[in-house]
Amino acid sequence: MNFFPSPAINASGAKATRIDMFTFSSPQMRAFHLTWLAFFICFFAWFAAAPLMPLIKNALGLSKGEIENINIAAVLVTIFVRIVIGPLCDRYGPRRAYTWLLLLGALPVFGLAFSQNYATFIFFRLCIGAIGASFVISQYHASVMFAPNVVGTANATVGGWGNAGAGAAQSLMALLATAAVALGVDHAYGWRVALFVPGIAMWIMAYFYSRYTQDTPQGDILDLKKAGIEVETGKKGGVAIFVQAIKNYRVWLLAVAYGGCFGVELYIHNVAASYYVDHYGLTLVNAGLAAGIFGGLALFARALGGIFSDRVARSKGISGRTILLSAFLACEGVGLILFGHAPTALLAILAMTGFGLFTHMSAGAVYSVMPMIDRKALGGVCGLIGAGGNVGGVLAGFLNKGVGSTQGTIVVLGYCVLGAAVCAAAVRCSPAKQSEEKALMDRALALRDSSGTGGALAGTVA
Repeated sequence: MNFFPSPAINASGAKATRIDMFTFSSPQMRAFHLTWLAFFICFFAWFAAAPLMPLIKNALGLSKGEIENINIAAVLVTIFVRIVIGPLCDRYGPRRAYTWLLLLGALPVFGLAFSQNYATFIFFRLCIGAIGASFVISQYHASVMFAPNVVGTANATVGGWGNAGAGAAQSLMALLATAAVALGVDHAYGWRVALFVPGIAMWIMAYFYSRYTQDTPQGDILDLKKAGIEVETGKKGGVAIFVQAIKNYRVWLLAVAYGGCFGVELYIHNVAASYYVDHYGLTLVNAGLAAGIFGGLALFARALGGIFSDRVARSKGISGRTILLSAFLACEGVGLILFGHAPTALLAILAMTGFGLFTHMSAGAVYSVMPMIDRKALGGVCGLIGAGGNVGGVLAGFLNKGVGSTQGTIVVLGYCVLGAAVCAAAVRCSPAKQSEEKALMDRALALRDSSGTGGALAGTVA
């Protein structure tokens, strides 16, 4: 059986100018649905251990310092894998990159279930961080499938629905462990059995992604290159694309902005359940449900960030997108500070819901700007900005160790996010670049309106 069947080449294939949510026949919408679902499963697996840490702490005899190291390890490797995976998408296509990430990434998830001590657990937790690179592939795949008028919405929706996997893990993993015990599994092994669920789901998803998606609207990237058909990205080697991206100062500013939203998101996912147990005295199940609210917001909040960004861009262009992003980050920072000072569990949940809304909207707005930064180095730009999010998560973990309390760290992070808002506001593009993007936006809108059904954008969008 050919694991990567080649779709027929369609040289005139073009980007979709609408998101037809209930359509599965077009390659654009198949990629849309399968990429958010794969992303959801990867994030579920990435954070599956976090809500189980109170159980794992007792089973393995972990200290507070060891748990802090584990939380840092969970996001550390992702920095490097995200940087690498973007250029790999340019070179080999997102379909192959995602399939292999799903297949190999499941192995350390299974490894966690067999861990017997701190050393083996932190090793597999470190390796699991690699599947956080799934975000870059999802954003890349959506970016090459959708036109400028909806790419922000597409990226944000894919990212939001995928990120909800982390929230689902917060709410469901404790229930899975409890269900395993209820079915007769020894209490000490319930959390181990629960960890098999996300690993198996990743393997199943790998099959569907390899069989039912294609790299671009025209077809498979490798086939297109062999046929001499020009594609929007991937014309250079991976290293050249990375170098081109790294020279663009806008990439670094957006990486800081993404660290201010997604980095905070990573930190909250890792500590929220334990924070509610330790600081407010909630039970493990109730703490998991409370923490799950934060991740659940991603189901719609990221999409809102992309929708608002696309709408603002119709009249204000790229500068409108960056100003909106800056405003979202500022609101997030203020909300974090309020969350850190919340005196009761109820007020903490309300504050978390408020800042969480802007956290996810900020992340959606970042990747609404991302495709416009440099279309000829899309993989490198996407990977570097995504890595910035994980750098933020790692720095938050080290900050937690330095401050000595989760509550104090949350407050300090709020002020850091306000600084990230300034960086977002500093992103500027040349008049020529703004004119180019406006022309692409106007063309996409015109073709969408003239097509009626809005299926695709005629011609390539450079």
